Amino acid sequence: MSGLIHPITLLAIVFVGYGFKRARIFGEKDYRILQRIVFNLTLPAAIIVSFLTNPHDPKLLWISLFGLACGLFPTPILYFVSRRKPVNERAFLMLNGAGFNIGNFCFPVMQSMLGSASLVTGAMFDMGNCVVVAAGNNLLTQRLLHINPDKPLSEQNHGDMTVTRLPRIKPKDRDARRLARRATMRGIAKSFLTSVPFDTYLLMIVLMFTGVKLPGIVVDVLSPVGDANGFCSMLMVGMLMDFPNNRKEISQALRVVAWRIPFAALFCLVTWFLLPYDAATRKAIVMLCMAPTAVFATLFSDRVLGNAKMAGFCLSVTAVMGMVAMTAANYLIPA
Repeated sequence: MSGLIHPITLLAIVFVGYGFKRARIFGEKDYRILQRIVFNLTLPAAIIVSFLTNPHDPKLLWISLFGLACGLFPTPILYFVSRRKPVNERAFLMLNGAGFNIGNFCFPVMQSMLGSASLVTGAMFDMGNCVVVAAGNNLLTQRLLHINPDKPLSEQNHGDMTVTRLPRIKPKDRDARRLARRATMRGIAKSFLTSVPFDTYLLMIVLMFTGVKLPGIVVDVLSPVGDANGFCSMLMVGMLMDFPNNRKEISQALRVVAWRIPFAALFCLVTWFLLPYDAATRKAIVMLCMAPTAVFATLFSDRVLGNAKMAGFCLSVTAVMGMVAMTAANYLIPA
């Protein structure tokens, strides 16, 4: 029963954040403050503490590649199956249908269920997943749907969102095309390098391979900050969450959930029957594959679609489902 307390507490924090917003203790846009705190402070601190307090074997980097594959696999499929939908609905499905909420949700849940050793597996999986959620899925969605990342979708194509994707504007002049390619490459590099969690993982990988040890005081200083990650993340989700206003929004949210379930089932089966790791490691990866939508999806849904509230609702629904599934896996799967 004690293994259930922490996950239930995290979900309770979501509803506290939502309740405080409805009571106007929090403003409509106050969640953006917590977004900056989570992405730039508490999540990077949790990553660093995880690496410094648990041994990370470079051989486990195969788990990172698996996390990368699981994160990237859904996006082109969702692009294809939604090909007859309006571009804004396609973007919402693609942004929220791929990637996992590992650092903000799975870290505290798995630590309470499986112990701190499971964070090693979680961190290695999240290294690959972070490439997707921190920038990769957003960039792939923008490229496939021809979305300009410099302004909201509602301001593009003269506000016409009935098309399935925006028209692609190609410069006719060769020099202009070269400059456009350079601008694209700079934009991709900027998307990754300005993501503090991604940079943190990159730094930790370099330290892991070079054998550089950080002083113990780093853990002492960052542990309280990292411990606040779960609380701040779930409170932020509650602050930005809102319930659907109409059938169309309900349909969009249910579509995201409906596609995440078979993807999770597929990844769990591949993990358990094909990955060459011991039962305890495979059990941890199975639980990671049940994670809810990424917190980054709320950030990109806000930037691209101005629809952070619906992304927050999807995150909350999949968090409840993820907690139930992870709890069942913990009790049913032998390790």
